[in-house]
Amino acid sequence: MGATGWAELDVEEVAGLPGRYTTTIGEPWELAIVPQGGIVAAVAAKAMALALDHPDQTLRTLSAVFAGRVETGPVEIDVAVLRAGRSMSQLTATVRTPGADAGLTAIAVFGRERRGGSFTDLVFPEVEPPEGLRGYRDPVPEGVDFEFDGDPRPFWEQIVECRPAMGRPPWEPFEDGPAEIVYWYRLDDPPVLDDGTLDPLASLVLCDTMPGAVGQKLGPSLGNWFGPSADFTIHLLGPARPGWLLAHNRARHAGDGYASVEMALWDPLDRTLVAYATQVMFFSFFD
Repeated sequence: MGATGWAELDVEEVAGLPGRYTTTIGEPWELAIVPQGGIVAAVAAKAMALALDHPDQTLRTLSAVFAGRVETGPVEIDVAVLRAGRSMSQLTATVRTPGADAGLTAIAVFGRERRGGSFTDLVFPEVEPPEGLRGYRDPVPEGVDFEFDGDPRPFWEQIVECRPAMGRPPWEPFEDGPAEIVYWYRLDDPPVLDDGTLDPLASLVLCDTMPGAVGQKLGPSLGNWFGPSADFTIHLLGPARPGWLLAHNRARHAGDGYASVEMALWDPLDRTLVAYATQVMFFSFFD
C-alpha cells in the first residue's frame, strides 16, 4: 500500500508505544474531500495483521464505523488484540489523524482454514467484457452536451480504473429502473502477494464504492450529493488475481437521509466470489 499508491503505504510500529502504528495516506487516495474509506479500513486491517503476527490466520471479516474525518497525510493506528486463538483471533483498531479525537474504528476476525461446506448462492452478472467499454478516464462521447462538475478525482485517475458495464451514464435521460450498477475495476498499481494473487486488502478499497446504485435509482432529482459511509462491513471470501475484477453494486433501501447498499466482487477468470460488502451511507449535499 502506498502514500502515492500501494507500494509506498508501509504501516510501521512506533518504537516504545506497544499497539501504536503509523503510515501516510497520500493525495491520490482522495475521494470527494477525504481519503477513500476503503483505504483507511485497509490501513486498520494491515496494522491488526502486524499486531497479531499469525500469517496462517488471514482476514475473514471487518466492520468499521467512521466517527471522524481521517485526512490525507500522516495517520496513527492504535490496535488492541481482544483474543489471539489457535484458529481464530479478534482485534480492534482505530485510525485517526494525529491529534484528532476520533477517526475510523474497526473490529476484525482473522482465521485459518477450517473444515466445512462450500457453495456460492450469488450469481455472476452477465455483462460485456471491459475491452471496448467507456470508462471514467474517457472523454464524453462526441456530440454530447454534458460537463462533469469539478475536477477528476485522483482516486479514479491514479488508483482505480473504472468501466461501467451496467447502468445509465449521467448524460443520458433518466428512466426509472432498479437500484443496480455493475463496474469493471482494475488497480493501476495492484498489491500482489508472493503467490501471485492480489492482496485481499485491495478488496476493501474496491468494495467501498457503493453509492452508484443509489444514483441509478434516484437520478438527478436531488441535485449534487455524495454518499459518505456511516459504517462498512466486508467479508473476505477468496483470492483474486491481478487484472480486471467485476463489482456488482445494489441498493436495498433509502430513507431518512440514509441508504443501505451492498457490493459483490468477482474474479471473472473463474467466476469466483472474492468479497461481499455492505454499508449504510448518508446523503451529503455540496450546497
